[in-house]
Amino acid sequence: MPFTILIDGYNVLGVFGKRRPERTLEAGEAREALIARLSLYSQRKGYPVTVVFDAWREPTGFEHHEHRSGVQVVFTKRGERADQVIQRLAREYGRTCAVVSSDLEIIQTAKSHGAFVMKSQEFQVKLESLGNAASHAGERVSPVQPWAKLEEEIPPARLDKKGNPRKLPKAVRSRKRQLRGF
Repeated sequence: MPFTILIDGYNVLGVFGKRRPERTLEAGEAREALIARLSLYSQRKGYPVTVVFDAWREPTGFEHHEHRSGVQVVFTKRGERADQVIQRLAREYGRTCAVVSSDLEIIQTAKSHGAFVMKSQEFQVKLESLGNAASHAGERVSPVQPWAKLEEEIPPARLDKKGNPRKLPKAVRSRKRQLRGF
């Protein structure tokens, strides 16, 4: 079973600086641009991608699934938030999925069911580095590593501990390994 990536659509758009526009035309353009980037990501990495958008204000009242450019797009039903749909899907997929969101409730639910969690800011770096690599087709581009921030946040080594003081903590090394494959 392939590794599935579940994405909180408006959460990721917020990281790109595109909050929910009031006009539906702008919102549609922002969603389509994100779907195009996710399609490129899915094709490059080989992972199926599902992106969930809030549509609880829409008059249809039903959850709507579309498959566009290799990306599964889910619009929630009336009265349901994207957070609830992502949590439900994280429970279904369990360890075979990764969840991209900065919402703490979604993160806790996904982790409790064994899913790999990546914050929207980390995923933004991945998408931008992929975009830079695509625009510089022949050139070798060194993408910004999202774990570089983690290395800066490491507290100074305690003097009473044994081991290599230059070695990153086990949790940081594990996270770094997981991100490398993403």
